[in-house]
Amino acid sequence: MLDWDDYLQQLKTTIGEIGKLSPKTLHGYQELATAGSATGQLDPKIRELISLAVAVTLRCDGCITTHTSAAIKHGATREEIAEALGVAISVNAGAALVYSARVMDAYAQKTA
Repeated sequence: MLDWDDYLQQLKTTIGEIGKLSPKTLHGYQELATAGSATGQLDPKIRELISLAVAVTLRCDGCITTHTSAAIKHGATREEIAEALGVAISVNAGAALVYSARVMDAYAQKTA
């Protein structure tokens, strides 16, 4: 099992190094990361639950550790996180089904 806190610290170090080499890139990312919350339409806990579902969909371990910590900080329960992950699982399964239909379409076209 991954030590998620250790991994988060490693990421912060490495990303800090990237920031020194390419400060505008890191600044642009930080601007993008905070821009969505500027409207205040979603509370921070809901934003973090969405972030976790997206992190699973994108298979991003860095996002998982970062947003799990933030979700806990904003009061997300294990049950709420599980429900958000259920949405990610459902959407990913649906996407696989849609893309399976594309494979069948490609097959039909190539064998016609």
